[in-house]
Order: sequence, then structure tokens, then C-alpha cells
Amino acid sequence: MKLLDSINDPKDLKLLQQQQLPQLAQEIRDYIIEGVSKTGGHLAPSLGVVELTIAVHYLFNAPEDIILWDVGHQSYAHKILTGRKDKFQTIRQFKGLSGFPNKYESIYDAVTCGHSSTSISLASGMAAARDLKDEKRKIIAIIGDAALAGGMSLEALNYSGEVRKDLIVILNDNEMSISAPIGAMAKYLNRVISTPIYNRVRKEVEGLVKRIPRYGFKVYRAARKLEEGLKNLLIPGILFEELGFRYFGPIDGHNIDLLVSTIKNVKNLNEPILLHVLTKKGKGYKFAEAAPDKFHGISPFDIDTGEKKSSGASFTKAFSEKMLELGRKDSKVVAITAAMPEGTGLDEFAKEFPKRFFDVGIAEQHAVGFAAGLAQGGFKPVAAIYSTFLQRAYDQIIHDVCLQNLHVVFAIDRAGLVGEDGPTHHGLFDLVYLSHLPNMVVMAPKDQQELGDMLEFAIDCEGPIAVRYPRGGLLANCKVQASEPTKLGKAEVLRKGEDVCILALGSMVYPSLEAAEKLLEEDIKAEVVNVRFVKPFDKELFKNIFMQKKPVVIAEEGVLTGGFSSLILDFIDSEGLGDIKLKKLGLPVEFVEHGARNLLLEKVGLNTEAITQAAREVLAK
Repeated sequence: MKLLDSINDPKDLKLLQQQQLPQLAQEIRDYIIEGVSKTGGHLAPSLGVVELTIAVHYLFNAPEDIILWDVGHQSYAHKILTGRKDKFQTIRQFKGLSGFPNKYESIYDAVTCGHSSTSISLASGMAAARDLKDEKRKIIAIIGDAALAGGMSLEALNYSGEVRKDLIVILNDNEMSISAPIGAMAKYLNRVISTPIYNRVRKEVEGLVKRIPRYGFKVYRAARKLEEGLKNLLIPGILFEELGFRYFGPIDGHNIDLLVSTIKNVKNLNEPILLHVLTKKGKGYKFAEAAPDKFHGISPFDIDTGEKKSSGASFTKAFSEKMLELGRKDSKVVAITAAMPEGTGLDEFAKEFPKRFFDVGIAEQHAVGFAAGLAQGGFKPVAAIYSTFLQRAYDQIIHDVCLQNLHVVFAIDRAGLVGEDGPTHHGLFDLVYLSHLPNMVVMAPKDQQELGDMLEFAIDCEGPIAVRYPRGGLLANCKVQASEPTKLGKAEVLRKGEDVCILALGSMVYPSLEAAEKLLEEDIKAEVVNVRFVKPFDKELFKNIFMQKKPVVIAEEGVLTGGFSSLILDFIDSEGLGDIKLKKLGLPVEFVEHGARNLLLEKVGLNTEAITQAAREVLAK
């Protein structure tokens, strides 16, 4: 019988002997690989923290003790250990387990999360709440080295070390981006300073020395300087000590015995603690170890070969190819990403133009400010950032780009419903938060070819300009002739019809064309307009349509409130165009669950069938 078969919650884990934990780690690792090979998901991050997850649950008492996973894409072992093992095969599937911590899914998930660098702030606030209520519980934040570099994490470290709350931060360092090589002296010193007897004597000596008349605090400060000096020489943790955290590590994050003994030693120190563990992303699966970026977030794959199933042409691939073309034509074109070169498709640009490619890490605010600086310097920056992550840089878009009217091109991938990654990753709000900004131009291509045309247009423009496009490829099979050249603020009539007009934005164009074909079978002639520009939109064309009193359907893959439909309604009102028969299709103002993208579009009423029915309904008014 496998050990994993007996684990249904963390209480079962505590019944195991410590020497059994490495076997359990291997079983969990195999279980994760098997499951993700079928569903896709964040494989490499979760494989890297199996031992750490086991050690934390072995020693702490969740959910009374709160465990916070920063980003959360490494939480698969956590889910398996907290009562969700039997549902793991449903992860990221519609009505199945979320691929991230989800407070609505389990009491062991303290928060719903999916964005980087939030855990220490949350943990600090939870620690303050605990102390105000005079509770006795531990708060543990587990954060990766890339997320630690985010501004929010650094702000939280600075504050938490100052207020001296009982808080444990575990730094999961899987890229060696902070650590120096571990030496024998560093290991030895870490063992010494983490033991209970050392820390008890340390506190007693502190109290004694401070009571020495006149010289107590001077002696204490001198002793602290000596200890810090030794750590500075032997341990890469002086930064955290200066911020007010007791630093321990670095230690091997795959050595369960070492993890258990170290955490056991430091867990009751009742002060800000930072434990630094070194892990290997993709640990235990050779293909993921060799290419951790490829297996960071992966579609279903073959376990024996590591090869993923082909996903076909995508908008991201079209963006990647066009950026190479633009980079070859114009030496002023530069590219910026916030730790997502592969995800955004800029990895190929980085290989060909390494001096013109900038990966600023998980720091979207800095990415936008950095792009503004490049534009100020006369370059043509293209900032490729997922829609949901660009939200984090909203003030920089306004203050550093739009207010200055700088020529920054925002390539906004994953706009709309992204599918299996769920509510933290859906790009539902970019049309709303961009379309009302002064100087900003907002575009949405209907297909990959038009994306390339719009990028070329954007590079030759002036001022801020955004191109938003969905994850994956087209979700319709019809074809259209080559597009008309892109012109500022001009829409494109793809199909004429006198009975009803469908204003389709971006990903909704091809489903609208298919809807028009279905309507024709019912002798309903539908006009289909490729909107192209959300801001500025084609007022001349739209006014002409509305003056004909033709019933109108508007389809957009964004929230309706404040989106393109709202802009059109304001336009109708401001132009005094009277009562227009109009039906709006878009996303509800709510957080949409996870599931396959085409299934979610069906659920929210944004597919061919829904558009066809909307046209029937608006005609029947």
C-alpha cells in the first residue's frame, strides 16, 4: 500500500514517521506528474516544493496555522495533502479543482490568489489581526525568489521587520538568484544559530547586557555587529537581518530531515523569521528539470517523452513572428517583458536582439515606467504583458505614459477569458481601464494576420497605443479576404446586410461571421463590422448605421459595464440618435470560474449560437 493512500488531511500526515516522508514525497511527485500530463498545469513549480510542502504541514497545524502560497502555482502538493487528492485529476477543469489556492474550495486555502508578491503583505496583516484578537497561531508565507523581487514584497518586508510581528517567511529560491554557494561553514553556523538553546541563551544574554549601567546598549550593539559581520561573511542573508528579520539558511529544500529540524528549531521564536531554502524547479522529472521554463505552465504532455500536444497557430506565436520582422526593419524597436519571455512570445526576439530585449522580472509597474523611459529616449518600446498583470501597473500607465503622451506600445496578451487558469488570470477589465485614458489608442485584431498589421501600425504611430488579443488561436472556422489597411479609428465592414448589424470586437468577429451565415439560412441578412478600434472608434460609420435605425448587436470579450458597449451607448446619447434597438453581449461583472476557454465563452453567451440568438431577439423587439 502506498503511503499517499493513507493521507486524506494533514492530521494523517502527522501519523507518519519522519523517515517515511521521503517516500511520501516521491509518491506525491509521481501523482502530480501523472495528473498534470492529462490536464496541463504548472508542473515545474509544484514539483520543486514537494518536500517543503510536506515539512510545513508536518510541523504546523493548518488551517489554524495559516499557510500562504505566493502566486499559488506551486500549491499542487498542498492540495493533495489537504483533502483534495481524489479530485486532483480534475485540476483546472470546469467545475474541478482550481489550479491555484482558492478560499472557496478549501478551508486550507486562506486566500484566493494567482498574482505575484502578495503573500508577505497578507501575512503581515493577518499577524496584526491575530495579535489584536490575542490569538495563538502561526502565519507562514511561502514566496519564490522571483516574487520576492516584486515591489510589494519588499515594501512588506520593510514594514514587517519594523513592527516585529511573529511571522515566518519561507523563501523558496529555485534559481540561485540570491544565494551564494553553500559552504560547510555556512551550514555549520546555520545549525548553531537555529537551535533552541542558542536562541534561549541569546535572548538571556541580550537582556543581561542591556541592563549594564551606562554601557549596556553599546555592548549589545557591538555584539550584534559581530554576529551580523559573521553572517555577512558566511551567509547571504544580511539584507533580511537589516530589514528586521532573523535569517536562517540557505538550506537544501529537498532534504526533508534538514527542513523538519530547521523549521522545528525556528518556528517558536516569536519574531519575524526568514528561512531561505534552495530547491530545483521541476525536481524529479528529468524533462522539467532540463527545461523548467517550458514546464512552468504546460498543456497536456506525454510523460515518456515530455512532448506536449500541439496547440496549433496562436496569437502569441503571430506576435512573436511579427516582432522579429519589426526588429529587423527598425533598430529602435525594443521589447520589454515582466518575467514572461516565453509566455508572451518574446523569447525569439531576445535571442536575435539581446541588447534590445529587457526582462525586468516580476515587476509590471517598473516594466511600464522603464518603457516610458525608453520612449523618452527616442526608442519604440513594445511592452508585452498579460492583461491581468497589466492591471498592477495602472498608475504607471496613466502617470508615466499617458500624461507624458509617450509612444509606448502595449501588447496585451491573454485579453478576455484565458480558460483553465481561472479568475486570477482572466483579462476581463483592460477595455474598461484603458479606453477612458487621455491619449491612449486601443485596438483589437480579429485574427493573427490583423494582429501583425496592427503592430506595424502601432510602431509607426505616436503616443500610447494598446493592442489586446486573446489566448490561443481562433475559435471559428470561417475565412475572410485580406483585411483593409489599418487606419486610425477606422472600422471594417466585412459583410453587408440590411436587416441587422453586428458590431464585433476582436475575438468576436469570426463567431459573428458564422452567426451571419446561420441567420442567412433564416432569410435574415446581417451586416458584420470588424470594430478594430475601441478608442478612437469609427464615429462616422457607426452614426450612419444608427441613423438607419437598423437593429444592432454588440459583441465584445470584456465586461459590459464601462466597456465598448458603454462607449457606444454614450455616443448614441451624445449624438441624439434616438431610440436604437440594441442588444449587448459581453462578460458579466463577476469573477468567471476556470475551465476550457470555448466552454466558458458558451457559458457567458459569447459564441456563434449566442450571437445568432441575440440577432433574432433584437429583430423581434
